[in-house]
Amino acid sequence: MPSSPVASPSPSSPESARQLRRVALSGLLGTAVEFYDFLVYGTVAALVFGELFFPGADPAVGTIAAFGTFAAGYVARPLGGIVFGHFGDRLGRKSMLLLTMGLMGGASFLIGLLPTYDTIGVWAPVLLITLRVVQGIAIGGEWGGATLMVVEHAGERRRGLWSSFTQMGAPLGSLLSSLVVTFVVAMPRDQFTAWGWRVPFLLSVVLLGVGLFVRLKVVESPLFAEVKKDRAEARLPIVDVLRRPRPLLLACCVGIGAFTAQSLLTSYLIAYATGIGYARPQVLTALTVSACVALVVLPCASALSDRVGRRPVVLAGAVASAALAFPVLALVDSRSPGLLILAVVLGHGIAQSMMYGPLGALLTEMFGTRVRYTGASLGYQGATLIGAGFSPMIAGSLVAGSGNGTPVALLICGGSLITALTVWFVRETSRTSLSGPTTEGTDAPHAQEISA
Repeated sequence: MPSSPVASPSPSSPESARQLRRVALSGLLGTAVEFYDFLVYGTVAALVFGELFFPGADPAVGTIAAFGTFAAGYVARPLGGIVFGHFGDRLGRKSMLLLTMGLMGGASFLIGLLPTYDTIGVWAPVLLITLRVVQGIAIGGEWGGATLMVVEHAGERRRGLWSSFTQMGAPLGSLLSSLVVTFVVAMPRDQFTAWGWRVPFLLSVVLLGVGLFVRLKVVESPLFAEVKKDRAEARLPIVDVLRRPRPLLLACCVGIGAFTAQSLLTSYLIAYATGIGYARPQVLTALTVSACVALVVLPCASALSDRVGRRPVVLAGAVASAALAFPVLALVDSRSPGLLILAVVLGHGIAQSMMYGPLGALLTEMFGTRVRYTGASLGYQGATLIGAGFSPMIAGSLVAGSGNGTPVALLICGGSLITALTVWFVRETSRTSLSGPTTEGTDAPHAQEISA
């Protein structure tokens, strides 16, 4: 029998407050590992993977092939969302989060040990793609579980602010990856190609160890514990989510703008900017500055969404991102290192962060406790697949064909407009009870089947 509605836990007692801080740190580290691994791959793919794993191809073709393996990781994410979402909604959040972090960091470490094409031939790209798929599956279950753990532990009034810790893992991972890659690319080219590119992947084991240590001390979500106590777990969470697909479709579409901007203004920007004459350290410096700005903007935008609502903040970020798309590209095309920094800060550090900050709370609030892991994970990973998975590869192909960067601005603008339009169809969730009917399913005949 489904559990009766209960209030979202309030972190008032010292023990509850301590657990909330621990859960928030766990989410921050998990997302940092996620973005560190993916952004290190995207950076190294842009710099050297074409020649190491796809030799003999035209440089543009090699870059596209390298970003094709980048996309393979994103394609696997929805599968991870389904698998880990199912067991997270059936067995619990904590055990799945330990597993996802271990798989994610382990796959990244193994990429650092991979032999190249010159050593084992075609098996090199095959193994690379395999590890990318493993990463993608693990990451598919990581974000949803980490975010909803924070949201389900937090009080009703500050869910946005606390969920921003998970979102801040993105710029933190970007910052760490930029610093590490900046160090290794300063090596002589032959040393970087021979072994230096492996260092960022191998160092991921440090983040993995710290993250697992913190995560082992986290307690299970109190809302899920209530469901478990009443034996009210969904038998097939994915079926319940798909039975009323509107929340899932809205969750996918509302995140497209943030992920399109994120992928094009971080991973793809390295290939594009170095291709028009910027030195690699100049591009990495711009990404580092942008990540520092995002670490400030994300919690501010998320806290603001607690006061004025998720929709206005996401909408403002989407409109700003669309409006800035072509000016940002013009600043990048100026070939001025200072203007490059300004471009990435405006497009990624500020506009993208305004869209991305409230997304963690928004997506988790759109689904009930019984299916929240599955629903939030699929919504988020669907958005990443559409917005980020193929954007670098499409941009690379279009830029190679057109000879200019206009397609990059068009993709950013298009993704941001999709988010802006979707926001109008999403109901405000900032005051929604996490144990009551879902925001999007309240009026549905099966509302109780997709709520807590």
